[in-house]
Amino acid sequence: MIVIKSQRELDKMRRAGEIVALVLKRMAELIEPGITTIELDKEAEIIITREGAIPSFKGFPNAYGGMDFPGSICTSVNNVVIHGIPGNTVLKEGDIISIDVGAVFGGYHGDAARTFPVGNVSQEARDLILHTEEAFKRGMEKAVEGNRIKDISTAIQEYAEGKGYSVVRDFVGHGIGTEMHEEPQVPNYATREKGVRLSNGMTLAIEPMINMGTWRVKVLDDQWTVVTADGKLSAHYENTIAITPNGPEILTRLY
Repeated sequence: MIVIKSQRELDKMRRAGEIVALVLKRMAELIEPGITTIELDKEAEIIITREGAIPSFKGFPNAYGGMDFPGSICTSVNNVVIHGIPGNTVLKEGDIISIDVGAVFGGYHGDAARTFPVGNVSQEARDLILHTEEAFKRGMEKAVEGNRIKDISTAIQEYAEGKGYSVVRDFVGHGIGTEMHEEPQVPNYATREKGVRLSNGMTLAIEPMINMGTWRVKVLDDQWTVVTADGKLSAHYENTIAITPNGPEILTRLY
């Protein structure tokens, strides 16, 4: 079931989104060679709890029956697509890292991700990051009343593949609200189904996951970490948005 949000509910989601944006802003300041992913995680949790929210990801159940997610954020380095577990990994010059943040405020979730360069990175890594963000923007442009989910998906895929990248198919965007994952699913590639028609009050997490090589991925033995099948780089860009009469509104931003 797709839940249409009232203005009161959207206000709570804006606050949750603002907290997520605060974390991402701080991550951009902290990320440099020598820092560990657990240090980033600890700082993120401090910010989320200080702002009166709860980390959405910490303790999140594992879809494969494994351990609940142990971190407050996902820290996905280089060929890790999503769900990287914070730990003792030390970031090195030339790495890229995707930070995925979720916060729940007043019972409503915000969810966003960015991929950051670590120090000086290769031009191909920088291009991947920039084009993944642009793929998100192309998808968001189609998130207007009367369009369908497929319009978002097609725009993302056509842009990314037009730049020579591939689009992950095993994991997709989603509706969001009182639950982290609600209906509808929002693939980053065109499917046979047109998907639901978009209407005012719908809230979506649009999140292109773009690979430099194959779109195929695999899940590591920890039953969380998703990596590219060929070991090549991957980037992730996500925002929670609302469908409004005036076009899409990004909820995961600083107001």
